[in-house]
Order: sequence, then C-alpha cells, then structure tokens
Amino acid sequence: MKKLAFFLSAGLLLIPSLALAEDAPVSELSYVLNTFSFLIMGILVMWMAAGFGMLESGLVRSKNVATICLKNISLFGIAGILFYLSGYNLMYAGVDGGYIGSFGLWAADDAAALAGDYSAGYSASSDWFFQMVFCGAACSIVSGCVAERIKLWSFLLFCAILCGIIYPIQGSWGWGGGWLSEMGFSDYAGSTIVHSVGGWAALTGAIILGARKGKYGKDGRVNPLPGSNIPLATLGTFILWMGWYGFNGGSVLALGDAASAIEMSNVMANTNMAACGGMIAAMIMVQVLYKKVDVTMGLNGALAGLVSITAGPATPSLGAATLIGAVGGVLVVLAVPFFDKLKIDDVVGALSVHLVCGIWGTMAVPFTDGEASFWVQFVGVAATGIFVVIASAIVWFAIKVTIGIRCSEEDEYRGLDVSEIGMEAYPDFQTISIGGGSGVPGAQSVSSAAASTKPVSQS
Repeated sequence: MKKLAFFLSAGLLLIPSLALAEDAPVSELSYVLNTFSFLIMGILVMWMAAGFGMLESGLVRSKNVATICLKNISLFGIAGILFYLSGYNLMYAGVDGGYIGSFGLWAADDAAALAGDYSAGYSASSDWFFQMVFCGAACSIVSGCVAERIKLWSFLLFCAILCGIIYPIQGSWGWGGGWLSEMGFSDYAGSTIVHSVGGWAALTGAIILGARKGKYGKDGRVNPLPGSNIPLATLGTFILWMGWYGFNGGSVLALGDAASAIEMSNVMANTNMAACGGMIAAMIMVQVLYKKVDVTMGLNGALAGLVSITAGPATPSLGAATLIGAVGGVLVVLAVPFFDKLKIDDVVGALSVHLVCGIWGTMAVPFTDGEASFWVQFVGVAATGIFVVIASAIVWFAIKVTIGIRCSEEDEYRGLDVSEIGMEAYPDFQTISIGGGSGVPGAQSVSSAAASTKPVSQS
C-alpha cells in the first residue's frame, strides 16, 4: 500500500508538468488532424468522380458508354493539371475582396510548419488537393448533360478552360475572400460555387450543341432514349451519396478540436437525411404524376437532396435537412419535363439536379441560418449565373467555329465509342436498329440480347 501511495502521489505531482509538456504539441496535433481530414475527405470527393462515371455510363446508350468512361477519367486529369497551372492561385491568391486572384503556378509553402509554427492550420498540399477535387466535380456535371453528341477533344478543351479560368474566378468571389464573401454570401460546400456553375456551363453547352437526333419530334413529342444499364446508374448514385460525406463534411475545414468534430458529425447527418428526403419525395411525386415510379427519378431525387443541402448543411436540424432535400426531389421531377418542353436535351438530368437544386439550396440557407440574407444569396446566385453563362458561351462558340463541337450525324447514329475512340464498352453484344431499317437517325437501338435469348458475338 505504501508503494501504491507513493506512486499515486508522485503521479499527481507530475500532472502539472505533463500538462505543460503537452501544451507545446497541442497545435501540432490540431495541424495533423486538420491535414488528415483534408486528405481523407478529398479522397472521398475524388471517389465521386467514379460515381459520376458510373451514373452517366448507366444513363447513356450502350454505344456511348466507353466514351463516357474516358471523358470522366480524363476530365479529372485535366482538372488536376489546370488547377495547378492557374486555378488555385486565381481562386485564392490575393483576392482581398476583389473579383479575381493572381495568375501563376501553385507551389506549396510549409516552411513555417517545419520550423514549428502551426498557425496555418493544415499543410498547403492538403488544402490544394481538397480544393482541386471540387474543381473536378464541377466539370463532371457538364459531361453527362452534353453526352452522346459532343466531340471528345472539344469537350476536354472546354473542361480545361472551365477548370483553369471560369470555375476559379467565380470561386474566388465566395470562397477566396472576394466581393461576395465581403457581402456575407453563404455557400458552405458549393451548391452554387460548384453545382450551379457546372449546371450553367452545361446548360449553355446543351443549347449551343443542340439535342440528340430523334430526341424531339416535329410535333413536340419527346422520344425516350433509354440508358444502357440501370444497375450501373444505381451504383453510381450510391458512390456519389457516399462521396458527398467528404464533399460536405470536409468543408468544415477542420478536425482539430471537439467543436469541429461535432460540426462535421452534424453536417454528415444532415447530408444523409437530405438525400433520403429527396429520394422519397421524388418517388412519391413521380408516382402521383405518372402512376409509376421511374428508377432514374428516384436516383436523381437522392442527388437533388444532396445538392440542395450542400449550401448550408451545418445549421439545419435533421427534420429541416430532410425537408430541404425533399423540396429538391420535387423540383427534379418538375424540372426534367420543363427542360424537355424547351427542347434542351439533358441526357442524365444534370440541369435539373445540379442547376435547379443548386439554386434552391443556396436560397434555402437563410431558413436555418439567421446570419444569411435572402438578398445576398440571390445576388450570389445571379452574379454567378450571369458570369458563367457569358464566359461559357464565349468558349463554346469559339470551339464551335474552330474545331467544331458536334460529331457528324452518321457518327452520332453509330455511337461515339466506334467513331470517336474505336472501342466499344460491350463488344460481345451487337447493336441493331428497330423501327428504322434504313438506318434513319433516331431509330431506337437495342442490344441483340434484347432481341434474342442469346447474345450475338461480333466475332
């Protein structure tokens, strides 16, 4: 007992000195945790690129799947290079309440941390990585909307300009300390700065590009062009849903203290509930309107809820987050036929999900955040839309009059897999036409597996 008492008393005497010893590395621990959060959450956001790829692959026709896969992985490579060459500095370097950062290559500067000063909060490269994957996500939104009729290299050229110039300039206004930030504009994880930007760029491209052949009849009828693989689209939606925890959760921008951990937990819970609300609301809405549940509407309903909560996931209760997502789900069901009436051909519903719900989510922030202003939110939405539409239109038209943006009618009918990259996603299945034996563009295409009990080998 005497020995135990001695050790206890000695331990108690040592506690103050231990506390003092721990004071020094506390800021270093916070620095490490914040850096770790950026890296792990950034990896989750990068995982969303796979989600976009699988979702789009499932919603386009089989003759365009390989091209979609190539587009989605190559645009991510472009985003990384362009965000290094110009994007990051345009978005964050020396904005100081203005409209644009500075041109120049990005370079990491961690000298202070290496010398023991951790006031920066996290490593420079972890911040660059986290911001870069958001840039790639904005570009992915455009891909699905203009699919099945755009030239590969024309699309990738547009991506380079979107990632290197358009996205970072508007991003500097809200996230880089620019003029919108000074006004009090609130966009937590990018309903406007990421999602509606991708939506505005996609809308402009879809209008200039025109609809797919056979999508709209002369009498105004909308002809369905079913996707190739609903299970693949469903997998893509699950991946996006999972990746969104990094998208919104990582936007806490810290994990070095209890308050940040609590906020991140609330953000992730609200993100999940908004997706649930959006999906169920979309399913109910489409059942009421069309008497059947469309799987793709359910998938887009979940994504609509995710986009809707992205501007303000930290302040709502779980119930409010569910309602915000549910409104997004209803808006998607209404927006898809609206764009069809305008004959704006959006292959995967990107405009309805990312543009419409991006606007709604941004405008919904003041409902749960008393510090946000409806007027300032509207100014941010409108200014971003005007800038991106004008800038995108200039780029799209420039590409159109130089190298062209649309493939030929024959190539579109054959499929971009064969005409653009010379490789098919499903080479063991032969594509045949029905209802148009002369090869009329717009005739329904089905795999041979749908016309026979055995697949027809092309060999």
